[in-house]
Amino acid sequence: MKKWHYIAVILLSTIFAPSLFAGEIHCLKRNNMAVFFEPSLETAAKEVAEIYPEVKAQLENALGWDLNLTPSVLLFKHTENFQRIAESPLTIAFAVPAKTLVVIDYSRMNIHPFTLENTLKHELCHLLLHHHIKAPVLPRWLDEGVCQWLSDGIGDIIVDQKRSFLNKAALSSRFIPLRTLERSFPQNENSLILAYEESKGFVAHIISQFGREGILKVLDLMQKGQDTDTAILKALSIPTQVLEKEWHDSLKSKITWFILLSYHLYDILFALMGLITILAFIRLIIKRRALRNEEMDETDFVA
Repeated sequence: MKKWHYIAVILLSTIFAPSLFAGEIHCLKRNNMAVFFEPSLETAAKEVAEIYPEVKAQLENALGWDLNLTPSVLLFKHTENFQRIAESPLTIAFAVPAKTLVVIDYSRMNIHPFTLENTLKHELCHLLLHHHIKAPVLPRWLDEGVCQWLSDGIGDIIVDQKRSFLNKAALSSRFIPLRTLERSFPQNENSLILAYEESKGFVAHIISQFGREGILKVLDLMQKGQDTDTAILKALSIPTQVLEKEWHDSLKSKITWFILLSYHLYDILFALMGLITILAFIRLIIKRRALRNEEMDETDFVA
């Protein structure tokens, strides 16, 4: 049995149940990586192998670290099969750093703003971070925040691009504390989306205040074994909790009446439609009464 087919058997037998796949799984080995796929996804597998070197180079240049791994990418054709092993119904891809594995629901790669390239970049970023920063040093919120930053804002999950749970949290001052997002994210869908938005937003805040160099210094110190709080204090000269509060305050200060109205737009439109319906009903009643009165007047006149 060839080496890569042996790896495929190990992966599929130790991580995934055979019933997840309708038929045989093929393997494409190219550019020091492997793609596992059902026969009908051969074109997609070739695309993954083709874009991998450029995506790898972009990540290495951005963080200054080598991705000296031999990753495997598993493409799912059917969402229902992918969902049996996914964290949430919103999940479209995930990484398994311990197995140097990326798993992608290819059927949803045509949903804006997801593309195969950005999704692959996001998941490979997870592998790169975990390769250089060992658990449990790397918190989940920083992991997700950095990966969203380096993949043009793309995350692992589908979110409503027109609504922001982070803005809602700022309005109500009901943020999820970062310390509770260190090991895992909430299971509730709305809270899960907020966790991703907070991760992305806090990393973006660090970059806006301290530049790219700021976040890179934090990651460099964590690579050397420093915990998150120590790394942030040494790199940015501010405690994590203080920086988090400043970020919350900055979000609150940016909330305007326009954002408030836009967030409640659906509720406002629903209320307006209800009001219009009520007014139309009242108008219909008035019109019928007027017609009835006219008929009665005409009857009285004839009599």
